[in-house]
Amino acid sequence: MASFHAVKKSINLAPTVRALPSGVPAAPLLNLAARAPADHHGHGHGSSGPRADVPPSWAGGVSKSPFGLFTKTYTTAPAPKLFQQRLLHTSAVVKDAPEVPDFSHYRAPNTDNNRALSYFMVGTMGVLSASVAKSSVSEFLQTMAASADVLALAKVEVDLSAIPEGKNVIIKWRGKPVFIRHRTQSEIDEARSADWKTFRDPESDEARAKKPEWLVMLGVCTHLGCVPIGEAGDYGGWFCPCHGSHYDISGRARKGPAPLNLEVPAHDFNDAEGKLVIG
Repeated sequence: MASFHAVKKSINLAPTVRALPSGVPAAPLLNLAARAPADHHGHGHGSSGPRADVPPSWAGGVSKSPFGLFTKTYTTAPAPKLFQQRLLHTSAVVKDAPEVPDFSHYRAPNTDNNRALSYFMVGTMGVLSASVAKSSVSEFLQTMAASADVLALAKVEVDLSAIPEGKNVIIKWRGKPVFIRHRTQSEIDEARSADWKTFRDPESDEARAKKPEWLVMLGVCTHLGCVPIGEAGDYGGWFCPCHGSHYDISGRARKGPAPLNLEVPAHDFNDAEGKLVIG
């Protein structure tokens, strides 16, 4: 029949063991519901309860050793010190808090004058800000303007006395060719007798020529930007050999893929000097 021998062992833990505020030590395998006997060494003193002159001992857990023996331990915790929880709150009055300074000495005696000064300062700053903004925008836009050499080519003057009647002259204006035709009277009659309302791009000859004898147009085909040939085509005007567009003596599209008439640039006549000003 198997038997075992139980050994009782009592130890005192070092002061480093933490005790709870209630006095109960915080140790592993501790049975808080059972107190150890007053004299666990077997020395009876005539009383079975705990002794007042001995620190209370607490019963530990029962464990089994590798040799089949059961061990029951006791522990004694050091007396806990006074513990009090303190909370931070803002209801207490701080005596050393700085007081709010009194600014009544700096207030203006008359609020109306102070308001007028404020309005004046605000208005002045607004005018200065608007002036600075206007100058900044103007300077920025000037950087995007055309240079002096480009402005010099913005207008071109042509001496009309050098162009005989019935001849074409081609000049360059803004990188584009310009056709100047000195038309004969028969060409003028032909251009104005045509039924222009039935054309692809209806436009009368009077609207295209400021003076009947002078026709000024951009020499750029309205189809794909080619340069037409003068005094050619089915209508005696201009012909574009690239895709077969035909223009009459007034520069109006009459045949071929050209959708629009040849463009008439802005121009004017200087009768006093006998010159044509384009641009």
